[in-house]
Amino acid sequence: MDLVISLDGAEKSVAVYRALRAAIEDGRLPAGHRLPASRVYAAELGVARGSVAAAYERLVAEGYLTARVGRGTFVAPVRTGSKPRRVVDDPLRPRAGWDLRPLPVSSSDSKPRYDFRTGIPDAELFPFDTWRRLVAAEVRLRANSPGTYADPAGHPALRAAIARYLGVARSIRVTPDDVLVTNGTQQALDLIARVLLRPGDVVAVEEPGYPPARRLFGSLGARVCGVPVDAEGLVVDELPGNARLVYATPSHQFPLGRPMSLARRHALLDWARRRPAAIVEDDYDSEFRFSSRPLEPLYGLGPGRVLYAGTFSKSMLPTVRTGFVLMPPSLREALVAARQVTDGFGQAAVQAALARFIDDGELAKHVRRATRAYAARHAAIVARLSGIPALDVVPSAAGLHVTALLREGDSAGVVAAAARAGVALDDLGGYSATPMAGFVFGFGAMDPALIDEGLEVFAATLRDRIR
Repeated sequence: MDLVISLDGAEKSVAVYRALRAAIEDGRLPAGHRLPASRVYAAELGVARGSVAAAYERLVAEGYLTARVGRGTFVAPVRTGSKPRRVVDDPLRPRAGWDLRPLPVSSSDSKPRYDFRTGIPDAELFPFDTWRRLVAAEVRLRANSPGTYADPAGHPALRAAIARYLGVARSIRVTPDDVLVTNGTQQALDLIARVLLRPGDVVAVEEPGYPPARRLFGSLGARVCGVPVDAEGLVVDELPGNARLVYATPSHQFPLGRPMSLARRHALLDWARRRPAAIVEDDYDSEFRFSSRPLEPLYGLGPGRVLYAGTFSKSMLPTVRTGFVLMPPSLREALVAARQVTDGFGQAAVQAALARFIDDGELAKHVRRATRAYAARHAAIVARLSGIPALDVVPSAAGLHVTALLREGDSAGVVAAAARAGVALDDLGGYSATPMAGFVFGFGAMDPALIDEGLEVFAATLRDRIR
């Protein structure tokens, strides 16, 4: 027990008594916690054993502790009327202009019956035994080596594995030196913004688009400008001429799901070449494709202008918390330095295990297996939603969600009513700074056996709301 006790200005047994009582009352020592023997605790505190024994006896008499013969001294159950932990009224506040608050996160603790939440892969499809074996092997290996700081750019084996994987899976020709390993896409965007943007710079994002990216750029002082998306992707003609950075999801636009056309890709690159602007390509959900092959990434079409960000949170699990960004040579040192000053380096054992997972073919095998399962769910949802007259399903051929536009009415009210009926899904309006009515149905976390039933409950809710 590492309870810090101040022994200044009070008789020793009284000081020990007061400190233990306060720790019990405010919950630092929970009910059932076993206290050290009086002899051991006295030696730790540097006081006479009698001082600790007297404090224990007094706390037992008052009901704070229970003494069990032959077993020791334990904290008693929480007393009625115990003092709450004191809340300090401190004067510190966020800086002027900081208005961000934490967003709700998807959690398995309160999983709804019909779980159409977005961005959650199916953990039951993941090869946990294989992953556990690889991580355990790397942990054992590092336990026998001296502790050192790791390369902020990422584990060399993982950087090489990512370069090889992208060469096969996405036809991108890169070297390990082009790869910077990050804690997911969000950190990749943070590092890019720190290196490229000054407060007041304009960042163009898709509208609708990925809210965490918009929040991140805004938190760093950028002026975020939404640019509309049509059937071919980001509308290049609507880009602000003074944009310093454009954030896009061309392979699988989030949240609508359409890919950016090849003509629009070239138009975006031509736009960037005519001004000092960078493009961040978030290759969102590109691994799971159900029909056509993906178009060539912007990174391959516009070398030097594009930073390519990817993550293993969807292809594997969010808890792996590993992503990467492909860097042009002119930004390598700056981005690695940004990683070093903000986060130091990543988890070497996890990164080394992920390198093995990729090189042994386990990632490709998992993606193929998961794609077959997701394709069936995608088809079932599209077929059911297509039969609802009030909706227009947005065509998509990849990813872990389907989007449907609501022809008339308020989608936010439908989403709230559906939640009360046990159906969790996203309101399309939550992804846009301008009014939009529609629904986003994730299917990674959804039990396939409940898809039809869940969509029937949703359809009934929708009918009730738009009569």
